[in-house]
Amino acid sequence: MQISVLVNLEAGDHRVALTPSAVTRYAKLGLSTLVESGAGLAAGFSDEAYAAQGAAIVSRQEALTQADALVTVRPPAAADLAGVRPGTKLIGGLAPYADPARMADYASLGVEAMALELLPRTTRAQAMDILSSQANLAGYHAVARATTELNRCLPMMTTAAGSIVAAKAFVMGVGVAGLQAIATARRLGAVVSATDVRPETREQIMSLGAKPVFEDIRDGDQLTAAAGGYAGEMSEAYRQRQAALVSGHIAMQDIVVTTALIPGRPAPRLISDAQIATMKPGSVIVDLAAESGGNVEGAVVGEMVERHGVKIIGLVDGASRLAVDASNLFARNCYNFIEAYWDKVGKTLAMAADDVLIEAVTLTRGGMIVHPRFVQAAAA
Repeated sequence: MQISVLVNLEAGDHRVALTPSAVTRYAKLGLSTLVESGAGLAAGFSDEAYAAQGAAIVSRQEALTQADALVTVRPPAAADLAGVRPGTKLIGGLAPYADPARMADYASLGVEAMALELLPRTTRAQAMDILSSQANLAGYHAVARATTELNRCLPMMTTAAGSIVAAKAFVMGVGVAGLQAIATARRLGAVVSATDVRPETREQIMSLGAKPVFEDIRDGDQLTAAAGGYAGEMSEAYRQRQAALVSGHIAMQDIVVTTALIPGRPAPRLISDAQIATMKPGSVIVDLAAESGGNVEGAVVGEMVERHGVKIIGLVDGASRLAVDASNLFARNCYNFIEAYWDKVGKTLAMAADDVLIEAVTLTRGGMIVHPRFVQAAAA
């Protein structure tokens, strides 16, 4: 069986879904690897580095026509898969919510498209979770980027000329990206606080040495749980009280990082233009949800804009800016997924359609869209 990786044609994304270290792991399972020439260059991996680990460096056409499985960071266009064999497994980041029409194209090609971002947040799937591995790096980069744009330093300093007060950083959304943003800002010496719609995250915030910013829950406040470990919805009364508390807190911050995402839906609006106007000139906001509609009013995808003297960064390439580490983690996620279903005796992938993880990630099979959520969307 052969695993292939193609050059990532997504503008601005430098990651690759197969790294030299992953080639070694696949070889130990008994799989061969085909690397399109130049596939790893943007991430810092030369063709020679792949070849040294036993990968075959091939043309794009060879990588497509000879592959039993393709691993990918971003969803390739159907036109870029011309020549792929029906039944080939396409595994990785396929962004099904961003462009549902692409699934019909994959179905027409006959590929078995498997979107790893749809994996449930369970213990079994944790090592395969591309969203978590990449969000962790994005949270780190968000703080690093904010630090370079801020007009002051983060840690408290005592000098012969006087003392410098530590900067304040506020993280909104305490998922994987938010937790890493908290930890990074703390390591850099900022006074850090954080909030989330899930009250149970209070202890996680405190465990990292940050201050939780929460409105107390009262009788009648109810949280509607969301599937997969994501945040749900609180009652309107709670949201209004929380918004008032957050508004007063934002005004005192030097850095704000927003990370709130809801799969399949536009990102929730967390910061309004009126709230931005209360911040100090020179402050920085990093919106990690810009690509999904944005948590911050006025954020522009992939750009830094200024409103009321505050810099707003619509960050979309946080993990890609750390391409070596991001690629190694992503490649390990893909390997862990494949290894979990590798039949060592038959030397093939044994992926039962009714397996809970396979069922969760499979978009197309046998020339049809098979994922229940997207079958309904296609029929609408």
